[in-house]
Amino acid sequence: MEVVRLDSLETRGWPEAALAVGNFDGVHRGHQALVALAVRDARAAGGTSVVLTFDPHPSRILSPDRAPASLMTLEQKAEILSGLGVDRLAVLPFTVELSRREPEEFARQVLQRALGARVVVVGSSFRFGRGRAGDLETLKRLGDELGFRVHGLRPVIARGGPISSTRIREALSRGDVNAARDFLGRRFFVDGLVVKGEGRGRLIGVPTANLQVLNEMVLGGGVYACWCRVLGGGSGGTEESRPAAVNIGRRPTFGGGLTTVEAHLLDFEGDLYGRTLRLEFQERLREERAFPGAEALVAQIRSDLVVARRVLSAP
Repeated sequence: MEVVRLDSLETRGWPEAALAVGNFDGVHRGHQALVALAVRDARAAGGTSVVLTFDPHPSRILSPDRAPASLMTLEQKAEILSGLGVDRLAVLPFTVELSRREPEEFARQVLQRALGARVVVVGSSFRFGRGRAGDLETLKRLGDELGFRVHGLRPVIARGGPISSTRIREALSRGDVNAARDFLGRRFFVDGLVVKGEGRGRLIGVPTANLQVLNEMVLGGGVYACWCRVLGGGSGGTEESRPAAVNIGRRPTFGGGLTTVEAHLLDFEGDLYGRTLRLEFQERLREERAFPGAEALVAQIRSDLVVARRVLSAP
């Protein structure tokens, strides 16, 4: 899949383009339905499947004080979309100027001229243009005028309501990785660079990789059973997923502080400093809590490792 940043709105010349349009934060099951329709239509016509997304998220420009934490980086979004069979990821820089374009201007200059849309797929609640004035019916009318068909899909329902990025954030904030997995159709993951920590884990016999997480969205505090992968392979790394126990929190037993993400890879020995790890969250084992001292903490950690091993060895 090719990633193309639309710094200019010149014609791209992609044949028979079928577009899925949206923010796609998380690329959850609802997003996947939009993408699947665009990919299917493009293949049937021998054309190009395109996902049009925005960077940064529009809320960062329009209401930065209320902008939610992103579920994934742009690179992670591209990785997941590539796995869904998308040919092109078109990234449109979102600016104040773009937000002031009238719906017709956006449809004509971006969808028709720049991307050559033949088909456009959006969610039924899609809004666009100045003051979010354009809706699905507006887009259909403009499509009739400009020569592209429009499909508006209803939300995918799970756990009693429409799947949305907001519901996923809420689930992750409370540590509910099972709900997040239902919404995403896969385990939630974060990537992070292994950096030097305080070394307490090694001193108590449970060495951990301390992560400088690249994702904005991090789960609520607690201990989690995870699958861990060293990205990139090479010396000291592997693309193989390994079981791990991960602690997210402020380490209240030692006086608290900034939130940290620490991963203990089961049955692993090696130097991971400077490597990038991916943590895929399987299950929350317990909440974060303070212990009366190091001895009680160590006993609990050893119990956590037993439970994590059992969880991750289950079918």
